Amino acid sequence: MTLAHFLDGLRCATCHTLNVLRLDPVRALVECAECGQTALILTDPDERRSL
Repeated sequence: MTLAHFLDGLRCATCHTLNVLRLDPVRALVECAECGQTALILTDPDERRSL
């Protein structure tokens, strides 16, 4: 199972359209194909934490 599988069955928080979210792993973004809304994703909880 890949991270993209977790997007199946989800709605965009902005336009509420079902199954239109696309994963861009290079930029670490999820984007809605319908309205263009983007969200930053973190795959490692400690990735942005300062020491």
